[in-house]
Amino acid sequence: MLVTTTETAELEQIVGAATAVAPLLEDLGRAGRAELLRAMADALEADRDGIVTTAAEETALTTPRLNGELTRTCYQLRLFAETLDEGSYLEATLDSRGDTPVGPRPDLRRMLVPIGAVAVFGASNFPLAFSVPGGDTASALAAGCPVVLKAHESHLETSRRCLDALRSVAPAGVIDAVYGREAAGALVSHPAIKAVGFTGSVAGGRALLELIHRRPDPIPFYGELASINPIVVTPDAAAERAEAIGAGFAASVTGSAGQLCTKPGLLFAPTGPDGDKLAAAAATALAEVPATRLLNRRIHDSYRSGTTALREAAHVLAEVDGDTGPLLLQVPAAQLDERVTEECFGPVAVIVRYPGESELDSALSSLPASLTATIHADAAADQERLTKLLRPKAGRLLYGGFPTGVAVSHAQHHGGPWPATNTLHTSVGTTAIRRFLRPVTWQDAPQAVLPKELRDGPAEIPRRIDGALVLPGVLSGRQR
Repeated sequence: MLVTTTETAELEQIVGAATAVAPLLEDLGRAGRAELLRAMADALEADRDGIVTTAAEETALTTPRLNGELTRTCYQLRLFAETLDEGSYLEATLDSRGDTPVGPRPDLRRMLVPIGAVAVFGASNFPLAFSVPGGDTASALAAGCPVVLKAHESHLETSRRCLDALRSVAPAGVIDAVYGREAAGALVSHPAIKAVGFTGSVAGGRALLELIHRRPDPIPFYGELASINPIVVTPDAAAERAEAIGAGFAASVTGSAGQLCTKPGLLFAPTGPDGDKLAAAAATALAEVPATRLLNRRIHDSYRSGTTALREAAHVLAEVDGDTGPLLLQVPAAQLDERVTEECFGPVAVIVRYPGESELDSALSSLPASLTATIHADAAADQERLTKLLRPKAGRLLYGGFPTGVAVSHAQHHGGPWPATNTLHTSVGTTAIRRFLRPVTWQDAPQAVLPKELRDGPAEIPRRIDGALVLPGVLSGRQR
């Protein structure tokens, strides 16, 4: 029978094992951890059919979507392995002993090191890429931190199956999971846990933050929370491609039943015939999307209450019958209020009509921050003005297109000012590793106690030596 609640004694055992194995995971070094991540990706691939079938049964997500998600999951494990191979993430820095304008300087060598065992909360909407084998797990393991997952109740069987695959190739204690709300609280409060990664609601994030603040030693909390992801369409863009933008917007809103953190919740369109054409195209496309089952009862109930509030604040343009059917509404920019600018998880969005530039800029200035902001504009002056206005409110700016695709890459940033996240770090892309590392400086240290990346001689990784970037295998002036 599947375990749904982890008792206190078992949680202590799991966290204890993670704490005990942390030195071993660090001692594996970059090469050993890279090998581990690649083996984990291989293990998931070997059970692809079973994992995807289980996830489809539990979540109602489609098999093509889940196959794509598993491919993404394995890709990001392998990408973090490549990050370990390359090594610049360590920020290895060496400063020579010598005289400076402010006095003598000792020999200083600095590098990032793992922080210890960490907790990761699985997300409801991504049973693979943001759950047991997801990006938080991959980045933490790459950093050298054992991971204790809190499995999401929406896909417990999938979580267990993925966990079995990962544990089959990992040393005992490197990765494990707990189940249930009481265990979640105990995990976050446990003194051996050194950071928490979370993807979920603002309410859930606040609850975990409260627990962290009660700890004798508050720890980092990396929460990815709520986002409205506005899209702005200028008059020239609406005149040029209203129908394409409207159809693309509807597809972005309804993809995965609107249960994506990057779903665009608002689209700003000009008043007048071109804006009307855009709104009509979006309404037509959305009305053709059938209702589908949402991921869990909480999301279902939240969608119903959220859309009820939206109906009171805006005019319905298109809807599909059923409690969870797609819904498109419209409101004048002058009537924009908190009911419209609060995230509603699910296949719903609002088109905001503005009569001129000043009304648009005023409405945009009133929005909460988001993960993304998208600009559809052809004139350079509009692009520049809107970029300046939206950059303080988003972690990723798009020019054309739609925000629901989040590429896993070195340059990606998936974050934003509160309430999108509570952190300056990303949860997608290779710099996500930075969340689970802390800096240490060795002063006048013997060679034997230094990590190999900081020792004299040529290194396998890029390093900054006496202020100059030195590439792998090259001797700096201080070492010749």
